[in-house]
Amino acid sequence: MNRKSHFWTKGTDPFVRLALTLVIAAMTCTALLTGCHGSQGLPAFEVPEQWDSSKEYEITFWAKNDTNKTQTKIYEQAIADFEALYPNVHVNMRLYTDYGKIYNDVITNIATNTTPNVCITYPDHIATYMTGSNVVVPLDGLFADAKYGLGGSELAFDGPTEAEIVPQFLSECVLGDAHYAIPYMRSTEICYVNKTYVEALGFTLPDVLTWDFVWEVAEAATAKNADGTYAVNGQQVMIPFIDKSTDNMMIQMLKQRGAGYSTDDGEIQIFNDDTKDILYTVADHAATGAFSTFKISGYPANFLNAGQCIFAIDSSAGATWMGSEAPLVDISPDKLVQFETAVRMVPQYDPEHPQMISQGPSICVFNKADSQEVLASWLFAQYLLTNDVQIAYAQTEGYAPVTTKAQQSDEYQDYLSRAGEDNDAHYPVKIEATQVLMNNAENTFVTPVFNGSTSLRDASGQLIENVAKSVRRKETINDAYLENLFNDVLALYHLDQLGGGVGGGDKDALGPLPTASKALIGVLGVAWVGIIAVAVSDELKKRQS
Repeated sequence: MNRKSHFWTKGTDPFVRLALTLVIAAMTCTALLTGCHGSQGLPAFEVPEQWDSSKEYEITFWAKNDTNKTQTKIYEQAIADFEALYPNVHVNMRLYTDYGKIYNDVITNIATNTTPNVCITYPDHIATYMTGSNVVVPLDGLFADAKYGLGGSELAFDGPTEAEIVPQFLSECVLGDAHYAIPYMRSTEICYVNKTYVEALGFTLPDVLTWDFVWEVAEAATAKNADGTYAVNGQQVMIPFIDKSTDNMMIQMLKQRGAGYSTDDGEIQIFNDDTKDILYTVADHAATGAFSTFKISGYPANFLNAGQCIFAIDSSAGATWMGSEAPLVDISPDKLVQFETAVRMVPQYDPEHPQMISQGPSICVFNKADSQEVLASWLFAQYLLTNDVQIAYAQTEGYAPVTTKAQQSDEYQDYLSRAGEDNDAHYPVKIEATQVLMNNAENTFVTPVFNGSTSLRDASGQLIENVAKSVRRKETINDAYLENLFNDVLALYHLDQLGGGVGGGDKDALGPLPTASKALIGVLGVAWVGIIAVAVSDELKKRQS
């Protein structure tokens, strides 16, 4: 028996042995946890020198689709065309009805190394995926690869070069100091307006809406006849202004005011005086019935198309639901009201310097043990940027292609020029919504992306939702209410646990310790207390003997 074994088994007080056992167990757990958390997992991806076309590769592709069968067919056609170009690659598609479900499934699958190969998702979500080491492939090396990069010489298709991707859209895919995605489609928030009712109320619709104008018209539309019907539409229902996405509403209003939202490092700045001022305004107009939200009242398009709403804010991708002649109108024909639909960018505080959010899905590639499999995934992701896919998908809804190559093509320009030719493929409201985004690309912005930015986005909308609901419950909206609201939302979304802090703090912090780490520290503490107690006890015995 060696010295360590002899020391451990003989001549040692049982209490000391117990304490040492606890220490060694704790240290072992520490090593294991450190190894797991800080391990590299999969090796960092390196671009292969040559594509291996002799082996078969099966890759999975996760994408979102609601009920638009045309979009499904576009994906299916893209896969078929890609597989014809690369017959050794087989793409299995899985469709989801919600980006949140994609996000949840990816998070679940990271733990078991069963992530998809290619995923349509959002940069906010990718930031969370990246908390696992080498899970998502950084794409800059692939962008620049002469053979298989953007516009590479060995591609079997005519893809865009990096310079042919709209720079504002590509910059949205930067997380930290690298690109972790490529843009797929882009949209923005649009205000769809019942111009007929605006003019009936005695107003002239401006080219650029201001918040003052929208609130003034909305309040005027709350006037009622003696029988209780609304004067502007003669109906029992009128909600002049409905916003589909209150998180985007708050984010855009803060941006337009130059107010704090968050820093790139994840410092939470939303709990400020500008936010309070916005919430007081929301409360005032919710109290008169001039304003409501999708979560409270329902889908804005349905109210707009029934003549029960004047300003309906929704994504440009929702344009095919908006207006009396909308191809995807979602109410019964007898409820439809005929009116002229105008398309405008979201209301502004300063119409000379407009600010509108850029949003829309991006494509990320997940790392795998086989670099050739990753390369196959990258080739397919790139293929989704070809003109055939970009133009076909953009025509289904109010999305803009993400490449200038597609936007400036004869095919796409012909599509835009035929606005109003029909109320299906060339539905004018849809094409106008797309052009608002394309004409204002330089006026778009995105919010900082970090691990937790999704929670902050949700929290920003929750502030408006809570105030609007409280007004309906006849609660008093004052400074005390807003302070309590800030604290409640802060706790609900755990914003105080993000690494950047709230309104300050250590930007280099790593955030709260995981539960396992806290437990481990507790074990270590108990162990050391035990050691000290035994040592003190032994010393006392020696002195007494």
